[in-house]
Amino acid sequence: MYKRILLKMSGEAIKGKTSYGIDSKMVTSIAQQIKAAHDLGVQIGIVVGGGNIWRGKTASELGMDRAQADYMGMLATIMNGLAVQDALEHLGVPTRVLSAIQVNEIAEPYIRRRAIRHLEKGRVCIFVGGLGSPYFSTDTACILRATEIGAEIVLMAKNATDGVYDSDPRTNPNAKLYKELTFNEILSKNLSVMDATAASLCRDNQLNLIVFNMSIEGNIVRAVKGEQIGTLVKVK
Repeated sequence: MYKRILLKMSGEAIKGKTSYGIDSKMVTSIAQQIKAAHDLGVQIGIVVGGGNIWRGKTASELGMDRAQADYMGMLATIMNGLAVQDALEHLGVPTRVLSAIQVNEIAEPYIRRRAIRHLEKGRVCIFVGGLGSPYFSTDTACILRATEIGAEIVLMAKNATDGVYDSDPRTNPNAKLYKELTFNEILSKNLSVMDATAASLCRDNQLNLIVFNMSIEGNIVRAVKGEQIGTLVKVK
């Protein structure tokens, strides 16, 4: 069983079945799964996306200044992180929200040593605000934070897909699910798992990840225990 993990939750996962925003029932369900893993003694860091509220890249494609749009996306991740914190603490799980952007009234500033100390004390650390700089995705933030805190694995939770496919399963009923891949294959085949910067960071820092469907009850615990679910993306 993994002892320290980094869970990447997309904004799409938090959105659940709603068209926009935060689905409180979905957030509660996610929190219950995280609590089950936490109860096993696993140290858990979480990076939350903001696509359910705002996508900086999409806004920039519509003519908005990219840096401005990305900063707005960072604020969206803070809102999502606070929602996850609230759901976890309602279940009795101790948490800390650590932000790359200073919002001292609602979150601690991200400091690597402080984050590791929180994890060692059994607190779930929720990393928000991306990296605090535009032009970097939350995928990249996720891999960097995982490397900094010494996570053994990255769990990339999806809301409506079971792993990595060779094509979009929503439009191609014959799409093939990969059980295992390497980061070189992700980059060479241009698979839409994460951006190239994040994949390269994983490869260069010897950090594996599991892409799986979080909406299936118990999948977070299964992933933590090393059971074969979704797609394992390996360095080699």
